[in-house]
Amino acid sequence: MSSFSVSNEPFTLLRDCNAVMVPLGDAVCLPIGQIGYITQALGGSFTVYVDGNLFRIAGSDADALDKEPPAAIEVAADATNADVEKLAWDQLRTVFDPEIPVNVVDLGLVYDLRLEQTAPGERKVYVKLTLTAPGCGMGDILVDDARTKLKMIPTVAEADVDLVFDPQWSHSMMSDAAKLETGML
Repeated sequence: MSSFSVSNEPFTLLRDCNAVMVPLGDAVCLPIGQIGYITQALGGSFTVYVDGNLFRIAGSDADALDKEPPAAIEVAADATNADVEKLAWDQLRTVFDPEIPVNVVDLGLVYDLRLEQTAPGERKVYVKLTLTAPGCGMGDILVDDARTKLKMIPTVAEADVDLVFDPQWSHSMMSDAAKLETGML
């Protein structure tokens, strides 16, 4: 599920499917029988090309594309806060901009991640996330994706993801791997 599709794999939707138009962020419903191409399959979600437009389909709707949904996350009973924090970073590495095949961590969009124990067996995760461009219509979608993926971690009862724009993002915040992937290195 974490592979990048470079072949523009064709699909026909097996059922009506919720999607988000890229980059506007508008919610739409693509009808059963809709044909198109999967252009990106990263982090458990899909970017599809349909009738000249890009749409993002969540991993929970993978069956509409005849794909498998993401696997459940497991946490050991004796997991420490450090163990869960590592899982939180791993989960954020599954959040992708639908137009860029690089995760938000390597893009340098995650400014802060903190974890706290709120009750026995329960934790809260707090994240500060930014965008490559402040006017991007996908901001709320990326925030929701990050929140949803963090809450998939057993013992994470709450995930607060704040969208911030200070400091302003720049290419220098990208990891070398992201720069290489995007041709900026």
